[in-house]
Amino acid sequence: MTPLKMPLPISLTFAAIFSLINLWLAYRCVRIRLNGPGGVGDLGIPELQERMRAHANFVEYTPFVLILLVLIEYAGGSGYWLEGLGSTYVIGRVVHALGMERPKFTMQFLGSFITWSVLLALASWALWIVARSR
Repeated sequence: MTPLKMPLPISLTFAAIFSLINLWLAYRCVRIRLNGPGGVGDLGIPELQERMRAHANFVEYTPFVLILLVLIEYAGGSGYWLEGLGSTYVIGRVVHALGMERPKFTMQFLGSFITWSVLLALASWALWIVARSR
């Protein structure tokens, strides 16, 4: 039996990695609730507020990055660049999450800067692909 060629392997890999990061960020919130008073919301706990914000921030940006990765890969974009930008995004999001929890504005800023840079690069790349195809 001949193995099937996997479509969009780079995007699929990053979708899995992003899902695992999402679970990690969610678990960090749940762990505080389980070890504390329980309940819903931030419970007035500063550490939980910071972790919830880091999780929400990841959820806000990741869909756009993933959609652009998928579409650029589908359009035939360079695998090396896609892997590089996806990996850079992962690093940026982890640095940001850790910077949110600890009062290390530098880490939070660096993570945000990396995220915005990757998103800008992917959006520009997508627009370049569209302009070239006309």
